[in-house]
This record gives sequence, structure tokens and C-alpha cells, in this order.
Amino acid sequence: MTTNDLVPAVEVDDLAVSYGAVVALDGLRLTVRQGTVFGLLGPNGAGKTTLIKVLSTLLRPGGGQARVLGADVGRDPLAVRLAIGLAGQFAAVDQELTGRENLEMVGRLYRLPAAEARRRAAEILERFDLTDAANRRVSTYSGGMKRRLDLAASLTGRPPVLLLDEPTTGLDPRSRQELWTMIDELRNAGTTVLLTTQYLEEADRLAQDIAVIDHGKVIAEGTPAELKASAGTDVLRVRLTDPAHLATAEAVLADLAATGTEVRADRPTAELTLRVSRPDASAEAIRRLDGKGLGVSVIQLTQPSLDDVFLALTGRTTTDSDTDSKQEAAA
Repeated sequence: MTTNDLVPAVEVDDLAVSYGAVVALDGLRLTVRQGTVFGLLGPNGAGKTTLIKVLSTLLRPGGGQARVLGADVGRDPLAVRLAIGLAGQFAAVDQELTGRENLEMVGRLYRLPAAEARRRAAEILERFDLTDAANRRVSTYSGGMKRRLDLAASLTGRPPVLLLDEPTTGLDPRSRQELWTMIDELRNAGTTVLLTTQYLEEADRLAQDIAVIDHGKVIAEGTPAELKASAGTDVLRVRLTDPAHLATAEAVLADLAATGTEVRADRPTAELTLRVSRPDASAEAIRRLDGKGLGVSVIQLTQPSLDDVFLALTGRTTTDSDTDSKQEAAA
């Protein structure tokens, strides 16, 4: 049986959630295939955390349906809870217990016999490289270790579906890379992962399928390659030798930008970025800048990144805030 023949890991159909006058989810629809990492991208307040709360049965939707492995979150919440593991934006572990005690406690909450909970805790501690710290209080752990322990706790009951809500927020680059490796390993072992993130590099690195959500709706969906191709233009990046010439260079290159787009200037790095459709864009840019006596240290023509795609779709970056974000986080 192929992945396409399986019941979807997650199905969301016309899902609606409001916080008073604020609409968090507005007819959201998406499908997550079993055995994949599905990346859900969106800025603060787009509705990502609200969706995770609905799928984890922590929040009842105002309309529509959501199912996990065929179980409806409203009609059969117990079946949903048994099917999922959940790790939120902040590690939800008891600081006063040891790492081992935390995992054994979670095992007992999953109704494992005491001996099985101990065995499972030892197995998970080894898998997440926490055995040496197993008997230390969690308050002594680094941020990366706490995040690994939180992820380990979410897997204690061997859930087939794992919900990760911005799991690398606040982690240093090394800890983020370690967590990415673990997510890869989980997918290879058959776990389905629904990952919300503001980091486009993270979605590009981990996800087989991506949905871009904005104002509670999916505005684009596909593989990373498909989303990049949908931009329809290449990206020209030009770095000047003298930052003082940035405004002049911006004016010189303005009409090279594809219709409906603008030149983006990053003043600290003296770099200009523009979406272009001309095949000779690099050569033409060099000719124009050289004609004005403007020095160039780097010029590069590339396919659009997910950052470029997201900016083109929403007009802003994933770290820009909406007024919805406070209501979503507080609910």
C-alpha cells in the first residue's frame, strides 16, 4: 500500500475559529499525507497555533471539521488524543523532576504499566541522547536539552501523528540542527509530522508538502519546489562595494524588476534584491552599474527562495505581526 492509498493523517475541511470579533481560522482546508512532514507557514497571528489547538482537542472549532487518522476531533476526542503527540512553542516539562521522572510520568498518563513506562523512558532517553542527564533535574538542562526532552515526552506513547508548533523557536543554531535531524529520523521511521514554523529555511529543509496560511486561510500549497516555481521569476541579488551608493543603484535597476514587484534594499549589507524575468538581467545590471561607476562585489541570479515566495504571496515576512496574534496566543 502506498502513502497515497492511506487514510490522511490529518484532514481539515472548512475549519472556522473566532476569538470574539477576531477571525483566527476562516474556512481553512488542508490534507496531510501519512508518513510525511507537512510544513505550515505563516506570520504571527495567521492561525497556526489555533489549528494545533483544534487538532489536539484543546479548542473546539466554531465550524467545519478536523480529523486525525479518520477520528473527528469533536466527536471522538479520545481517539484523537491517543493518536497524537504534541510539542508546543515552549518546553512543557516539569523543571523540578529529573528527565527520567518526566518521561515515566508521561508514560503513566498514557496508562502504561509502571515497568513498561520505565522501559519506554530509558529507550526514549537513549534515542534523544539524554541518558547521561537522565537523573538530573530538568532545571539544570540547557534550552536545547529541554526541547529534546519535550519532544521525547510527546513520543512516549508512540503516536503515529506528531504536532509540532514552532518547535525550534528560541533555539541556538546547533540545537536547531539537532532537532531537524530528529524530525528526519521520525519521518523515516513512519511518524507523520505537522510542523508549524516561521522559519522558511526550516520548512524547505524538512517538509515534503507546505501550505502557506494567512489570515486564517491557505493561500498557497505544494511541494517546496512547486511553490518556488510558482513565483515565475528569478531573483537577482546585487551587493555593492560602497553602501553610500545604494540609493543610486536602486534607481538604476528599478525598471529591471518584474512587473508588479519592487527592488528591495538591505542597507546594512548594501545589497539589492529584485525579482526579474529577463534572461539577460545579470549582464544588464552589470552594464548599468558600471556605466554609473558603481562598484559591485557580488552579483547572483538564483531561483526564488521560500522567503521570496512568501513575500510575494503576502506582502510581508513571516516575522511581521498581525493584530490577531495576541488573541491567538492568549486563547
